[in-house]
Amino acid sequence: EEKPKKPKSNYAVPGIYFYDNSVVDIAENIEPSHRGELEITDVNNAYLNQGKLSVSILDKGTAWLDTGTFASLMQAAQFVEVIEERQGLKIGAIEEAAYEMGYIDKKQLEKLAQPLLKSGYGNHLMQLD
Repeated sequence: EEKPKKPKSNYAVPGIYFYDNSVVDIAENIEPSHRGELEITDVNNAYLNQGKLSVSILDKGTAWLDTGTFASLMQAAQFVEVIEERQGLKIGAIEEAAYEMGYIDKKQLEKLAQPLLKSGYGNHLMQLD
């Protein structure tokens, strides 16, 4: 359900989706909701009805942050800032994740960081071991 008033569980759908190419056909056949929008929930339900939906529960320590209001967006930004400063990492750094998971080597990481050296982000990538 999309934003139910009485949720059936205490789980949230944080909006991280990976689809195969059939998502294009599914999306083309979805009717707009009463809000006039195509709903991602309808895409997920189509996969569920086809027996092709796979769901993962995120590990403890994973944070899901609502950013639907100005106040909650500010809280999320402050949370990210505190985590980054205290733990010395960058949240959402896909280059760093790719490097740590072995998808790219140090040379490739440095090549990706080079155009970003004027920013703290590029310097962060260059300092990774």
